[in-house]
Amino acid sequence: MMKKMLSTALMAVTVSALALSGCAKKEETKPAASGTPTTTAAASAAPGNASGKDFKIGMVTDIGGVNDKSFNQSAWEGLKALEKQTGVKVKNLESKGDADYTPNLNQFVKDGYNLTWGIGFLMGDSLKTVATQNPNAKLAIIDNVVEAPNVESVTFSEQEGSYLVGVVAGLTTKSNKIGFVGGIDIPVIKRFEAGFVAGVKAVNPNAKVQINYTGAFDKPDLGKAAAATIYNDGADVIFHAAGSTGNGVFNEAKDRAKNGKKVWVIGVDKDQSLEFGDEVTLTSMLKRVDTAVVRVSKDIIDNKFQGGKVVTLGLKDDGVGLPETSKKNVTAEILKKVDEYKAKIISGEIKVPEKP
Repeated sequence: MMKKMLSTALMAVTVSALALSGCAKKEETKPAASGTPTTTAAASAAPGNASGKDFKIGMVTDIGGVNDKSFNQSAWEGLKALEKQTGVKVKNLESKGDADYTPNLNQFVKDGYNLTWGIGFLMGDSLKTVATQNPNAKLAIIDNVVEAPNVESVTFSEQEGSYLVGVVAGLTTKSNKIGFVGGIDIPVIKRFEAGFVAGVKAVNPNAKVQINYTGAFDKPDLGKAAAATIYNDGADVIFHAAGSTGNGVFNEAKDRAKNGKKVWVIGVDKDQSLEFGDEVTLTSMLKRVDTAVVRVSKDIIDNKFQGGKVVTLGLKDDGVGLPETSKKNVTAEILKKVDEYKAKIISGEIKVPEKP
């Protein structure tokens, strides 16, 4: 299944990467037509001319691991697609704990990799240390800002995409009880929470959102337990932003479905209906980590790396959003509302909060 996903994603990653190549310069990009659900980050592009066969790009995961079915996996799929497109050599190192971050980053630097990625907010301090100690090395990070001339930082406006899935949840719930399961309580996950709650309240002020932080991105059992508690309290929709911990939320929903109890999960980062099925996946909040990783990595190959820059991708950049598969379980009427709110966010009429 993974090979199939990588194959179909290849051409899309390239186009999306090219479309976003100007973001670091803060150029305005044209938003997707009227806020309609968009395809996965890899869906549309023309192959580049540059060959990457003489380049090496390394990626260090956070504690969720490369097969977390969301954040890290999305980044790795982007690199693998770029490898197929350009011939660049790519490799990942998985971090089992915080103590692995610096050694793993240093391993790629020592081995002469042209670019070393740190995937996740938690690697900020370690990447800063490695960048400072190795000023000639080129590094990049997702979800944190590292101020160094040899680091490019990529962040996302998670609150904007989360607002839209909040609209979906608020208009879909029948119990007016909704849940949010977070991983570690850090700023990026708080943006998910803040946007989601704001979106729910915008369309359904009577709904209550129960918040549960598990304290981990790599513990599906904790996600399952958190989901069980929220569902037992009457919630019928849960949005997770918890890495592989969120896999447990899906597992709990699927167990309930087997017993004839209909509940929904809203996925994160990737289109998680492709992994967990349409039976329990209402929609997903796409966060196009794969596109961002491809864009910066391709800049290395094209000798256009922008060290010291910070890129922030939101709705107007097609950096976050809903997948095309949303129409399977989300009604056309609700998707029309999503369009309306997306347009208002892009125009600036609605300013989505970044903090609860």
